[in-house]
Amino acid sequence: MEIMKLKVSAASNPKSVAGSIVNNIREGKEIEIVAMGPNAVNQTVKAVAISREYINPDGIELLCKIGFTHLELDGERKSAVVINVFPGKKEQ
Repeated sequence: MEIMKLKVSAASNPKSVAGSIVNNIREGKEIEIVAMGPNAVNQTVKAVAISREYINPDGIELLCKIGFTHLELDGERKSAVVINVFPGKKEQ
């Protein structure tokens, strides 16, 4: 399965990110979202929640796997949250 990588910041619009998530899921891609900082993680969680509402009529359930990654920025090691979003079967 192809993976679409998205970076979400504190300034990202959750509805726009949700649209990107849904469009890529419909194209058969898994999504990997990287968010650094509490506000970026907040925007990411909102986007995933909105995505579930957008894709619900298609009979698709969104599943998430959450973890951490470590990035090197300006010679400093930073942690970021990684959320993988992929389709699952909707329970009846």
